[in-house]
This record gives sequence, structure tokens and C-alpha cells, in this order.
Amino acid sequence: MITKTEEAKKVSVTDEQLIARFQVGDVQAFDILVRRYKDQLLNFIYRFVGNRSDAEDIVQETFLRVYKNKHYYKEIAKFSTWVYTIAGNLAKTELRRRKRHKIFSVSNFVNEERDYDIPDREHSPEKKVDSSIQENIIQKAIGKLPTKFKEVIILRDIQGFAYEEISQILNIPLGTVKSRVNRGRLKLQEDLKFLYEAEPKSTI
Repeated sequence: MITKTEEAKKVSVTDEQLIARFQVGDVQAFDILVRRYKDQLLNFIYRFVGNRSDAEDIVQETFLRVYKNKHYYKEIAKFSTWVYTIAGNLAKTELRRRKRHKIFSVSNFVNEERDYDIPDREHSPEKKVDSSIQENIIQKAIGKLPTKFKEVIILRDIQGFAYEEISQILNIPLGTVKSRVNRGRLKLQEDLKFLYEAEPKSTI
């Protein structure tokens, strides 16, 4: 049985310490990294490609590349920067593949979103339906953004990365990141304006 003290020690170990341990053969360190990053990477990639099955495959491929290429990581950047760079490149490759084969469409994005949300019938179903519909609309708007805007919006506004780290992940200048975030937000605000205009105003 893992004690609370042992669990706390695991949490206190940094990503960079874990990858260093993995580089010298500690497979358990790799397992901890997978547990730390698998959910947030799935969220990132799913919002990027709009298909849960493809997102799961890309997450698996991301960790496979981390496993195979562990010695390429150097502690001149955060581990998170490295792993998100790998995941982002794989996601963009998937989008390019879809474009070549002409199989990507907004309808696929919406259908997959329906499969992704598990309905909770025990807590205000009407409110849940409204929330789910809004989420679908927002996801659809994100999915329609050009890739260069979509990736920065997901990393900044959904994943919560600092501008500096986004610059490192995407290998673009800091000023370009900020410009793309602003332009992406303006585009989303324009596309989603009807949502907020339709909301009932408070009578208080």
C-alpha cells in the first residue's frame, strides 16, 4: 500500500527529475509522467483534431515517442514544452492527412463531441442539455479556426500555458504568439457573438 507520505513525495518530484530518472532506466518514472500528462494531452489534442479516437491514438503515439526518444530531451526547456511540442506536431500531421484525403468536416467534429459527453441524468437534465449545446457550438467555432490560431487559443485559453512557453512549444516568436491569441479571440468573439446576445439579462 502506498502511504500518503510516499504519494506526497511523488507529487513533489518535478517532471524534469522524472525524465532524468527515466533516461537512466527508471521505467516507473516514465509511468508517473504518463499519469501526469495523459488527461491534459488528451484534452489538448481532442480539442485540436475534434475526434476522440484519433486523439487517443495521438496521445499513445506521443508517449511512445517520449519512450523511444527519451535521450533527446535536454533540460534546456521544460518537459511540458517538449511533450506538448511532440503532441502538437502529431496533431497537425493528422489534420494535414485529413485535408489531403478530404475527410475532415465540421459535422464530424459535432458528432464526436456528442459521443464524448456522457449525460448526467441525475442533475438538472435541462440545464445539462443547454450546457452541452453551448459546448458543441464553442467547439465547432474553435474547430473552424485556422490551425495557427486554433493551437494558440487551445494552449493559452484552455490549457493555461504562459505566452513564453507557447512560444517554445510552437517555435515561434513571443510577439507572434500574442498576436495570434488576440486575433483568434477576436474571431471567436465574432463567431460566438449570437450566443451571448441570446442570454437572458439579469432582472436584479
